[in-house]
Amino acid sequence: MCGIVGYIGTEVATPLLLDSLKKLEYRGYDSAGIAVLAHEGLVVRKAKGRLTKLEQLLASEAIDGTVGIGHTRWATHGEPSDINSHPHTDVSGNIAIVHNGIIENHAKLRDWLEKHGVTFRSQTDSEVIAHLIDFHYNGDLLQAVRETMARIEGSYALGVLSEDAPDRIIAARKDSPLVIGYGKTGNYIASDVPALLAHTREVTYIDDYELAVLFADHVEFYTEDGDPVQKEICHIEWDVEAAEKGGYEHFMLKEMHEQPKALTDTIRPRIIRDESSGLRNVDMHEVKDFERWKAEDSRIFIVACGTAWHAGIVGKYIFEQFARIPVEVDIASEFRYRNPLCGKNDIFIIISQSGETADTLAAMRLAKRSGAEIVAITNVVGSTLSREADSVLYTWAGPEIAVASTKAFTTQLSCLYLIALKLGNIRGVISHQQLDEHLKEIERIPAAAAKIFDMEDELQRFAARHFNKTKVFFMGRLFDYAISMESALKLKEISYTHSEAFAAGELKHGPIALVDTSTLVVAFCTQRALFEKMDSNMKEVKARGATVLAITFDDVDTFDGTADETLKLPVVLDQFSPMLSIIPCQLYAYYCSILRGNDPDKPRNLAKSVTVE
Repeated sequence: MCGIVGYIGTEVATPLLLDSLKKLEYRGYDSAGIAVLAHEGLVVRKAKGRLTKLEQLLASEAIDGTVGIGHTRWATHGEPSDINSHPHTDVSGNIAIVHNGIIENHAKLRDWLEKHGVTFRSQTDSEVIAHLIDFHYNGDLLQAVRETMARIEGSYALGVLSEDAPDRIIAARKDSPLVIGYGKTGNYIASDVPALLAHTREVTYIDDYELAVLFADHVEFYTEDGDPVQKEICHIEWDVEAAEKGGYEHFMLKEMHEQPKALTDTIRPRIIRDESSGLRNVDMHEVKDFERWKAEDSRIFIVACGTAWHAGIVGKYIFEQFARIPVEVDIASEFRYRNPLCGKNDIFIIISQSGETADTLAAMRLAKRSGAEIVAITNVVGSTLSREADSVLYTWAGPEIAVASTKAFTTQLSCLYLIALKLGNIRGVISHQQLDEHLKEIERIPAAAAKIFDMEDELQRFAARHFNKTKVFFMGRLFDYAISMESALKLKEISYTHSEAFAAGELKHGPIALVDTSTLVVAFCTQRALFEKMDSNMKEVKARGATVLAITFDDVDTFDGTADETLKLPVVLDQFSPMLSIIPCQLYAYYCSILRGNDPDKPRNLAKSVTVE
């Protein structure tokens, strides 16, 4: 959500800022702008719309400065417009800021500033920051930013320039991600690593309530109290090519095709063999206190948002089946406010692709205060979630650029399976031999996932026949119900088709009233014990005129005479089907989006990393 970039060094800043902003387009935005300290002073250029609008605006002038900041805005306060775009300046135009996040007390601050003679230009909450910095400025820009931080409430990542301090950029953060990059010709700020990869892979992550002062040749870090801080420099392993399309038409298509490799990279290092017995086991060294999970009164809470929450719902079934431990799954934004009952023996699994999801981080911090163990599942090394959790399992999926998550979801699932199987073994629910058999089955999943892409043409043709359906319902039972929810979300996100997910047994309790000839029903049928019931559910919706697609296994012919069309997956254990059954629905959503003329990488109104509540 929104993107920040900044550069200070020896090169002309404008092309570097524009190039870095392009790498953050996936985050979602409706306007863009830059501020550069040029020979004639502070130059601000911004425009509503895509980055091409800003490039057109800048094409007719040469801005010679080597210090600048840039921003892509996703509107929260104030409609998308040129004037509401970032950067924002103080009244004199000497100070410019870019801001990600939300200032919750902006109305109170605006009233106070207006009483002190400030005239506001925009409707945004962010503009108050520029005026506050100016109010507190008396020759020390860092001190002015610190005093401003003390007065604002909410979340922020900030980049600050001043004509009076042309040799530096000030950066600060609270609850919104910000990273520092160290380049050969200067130093950078960015809200996400892809903006930096063309220039450096050496970065430092700023923590909450910290500030950074960037000079052309070095960077200094401070606490909110002004005390110096020593920070670690991290090396980003994945390279520029990993964040590029690589010949695919869209990032989403590329990332779907990367799932077999992502699953392999996430699973393979965590499955080991016992030297004496030769049996497979799960390497859980990443979880610092795994023995604590054996406590009789322990419970597991899985907390996440969106797609990650759907992974958590699958996780509930997994843990209860393989480890026989009670599990609660919460939407992070709900968990925060329901006054949850947490105990010191409870284990919290917090899932977030970016590791920066605002509601998820807040839920984690609430759980930590109860003394619970926090285990994070995330894809981003060095993210806030990974730094604050007690233990971290990384999904080695590589960068996920498309807003709609695909490979992050399947790799999150693989981590949950491995944890559950290990826990089931140490709790005595499954034997070493059973664990070995299950892990052998999981090792087959990446190859099975790769086979699904052999059906891509078939899925594209299916989408061409049905992309204009006005209602799409996904239904299933147990694991299939969880995947129905994620499938419906994917279709909503990128094709803007009204889609819903139902537990198949709930059809007669209301949803069937919506079914008619304009309805497509996708029925997941991978839980063999429930095939008869699913067949009955399909007949119910067909009797009301719906078109039915059944998704089942290669060795199943139960639904051939019931469904209008059948898509058959490689055969795996029923419990492991979610890692496969979601893939055809990702592809279906993608091709529906294309056929409707949408950009699947940048769906309207959505952002990749939701860093505000």
